[in-house]
Amino acid sequence: MHKGRVVFGAMEEVVFGRPASEAVVEQMDRLGANRAFLMVSGTLNRETDEIEKIRRALGARYATTFDAMPAHTPRSAVIAAADQARAAKADLIVTVGGGSITDGAKAVQLCLANDIRTVEGIDRIRAVKGAPPAMNAPIVRQISAPTTIAGGDFSPSAGVTNETTKVKEAVRHPLAIPRAVILDPALGAHTPEWLWLSTGIRAVDHCVEAICSGRSHPYADAQTLKGLSLLTQALPRVKADGNDLDARMNCQIGTWLSMGGLSSGVPMGASHGIGYVLGAEFGVPHGYTSCVMLPFVMRWNKSVNAERQALVATAMGHPGEDAGDVLDDFIRGLGMPRSLREVKVGPEHFDHIAQQAMATPWVPRNPRRIEGPAQVREILELAA
Repeated sequence: MHKGRVVFGAMEEVVFGRPASEAVVEQMDRLGANRAFLMVSGTLNRETDEIEKIRRALGARYATTFDAMPAHTPRSAVIAAADQARAAKADLIVTVGGGSITDGAKAVQLCLANDIRTVEGIDRIRAVKGAPPAMNAPIVRQISAPTTIAGGDFSPSAGVTNETTKVKEAVRHPLAIPRAVILDPALGAHTPEWLWLSTGIRAVDHCVEAICSGRSHPYADAQTLKGLSLLTQALPRVKADGNDLDARMNCQIGTWLSMGGLSSGVPMGASHGIGYVLGAEFGVPHGYTSCVMLPFVMRWNKSVNAERQALVATAMGHPGEDAGDVLDDFIRGLGMPRSLREVKVGPEHFDHIAQQAMATPWVPRNPRRIEGPAQVREILELAA
């Protein structure tokens, strides 16, 4: 008999297939907001007219723009953005960009609500052993128009990198989730191919680790299996034709569905946990961590969840085949890296990575029990 609890989050709307400039104005009207603080991709701001379209559409309700969020959301950039939002008297944050910008805005919400003005002050809102401390709820909320497809827009959690310790730390509050997400496939046409495809594999990773978790349930399966099917079909189409907006839309909807497991209480596993360390300590892009680790984690786990892995292969259009091999072939077919060596992480780092990974939220919840760093190292050696 299934047992569980699904807590519905504070996201109010998902708007899809509409131009972001139109949808942002409609959300401002709906929310009664008057001072929009744009947190956006620097490249999109400097090299396209997409951000300018939004500024023009907002008119007098545009406050200012922050476009300097580095990858992996370092604390210093969060504080810089919060200072700018505070000075601009923002009443809504509008993000247009990838996962680091979306996460940065979640952290900015919490910094504004809790009067955090220094990098050290972020200690007051970071989760400790998976549990967020008591804090004020955000008042200045956010809406998001993602340009990548890792899925963080559909979560109340964010990863912020402590530049001193080089550890990605979680910040989380139920109201940090965007009030609305705007899925405009035309924005994605400006995203570099490697970034779109690799973050797509991150969304595939969300689906796969949820499906293969020992704690999945039918509500999560319905979303993650459909999401995996959409992503598997659409990602190669985008690689073949970057202007195929129908395929990009299916990628975005597949990504939305990919978060159905996490948002309904299904834990991730070792691919996500090891990926946290590779990103924070070695600067490996989020998507690449999944490209490298997921097939090897599947192979290491297969002795305990072969039946669930069979669902993955079927959803990807390869019933009866080994899911680890299907994922490996799929990722290679997109031209993505498939080894730690390719992302410049060598065996001399494996002991440290293994130790750090044990402290992440997900490695201890991997479906095949991981007792200590030695078993994490086994997975890393497979991926070398």
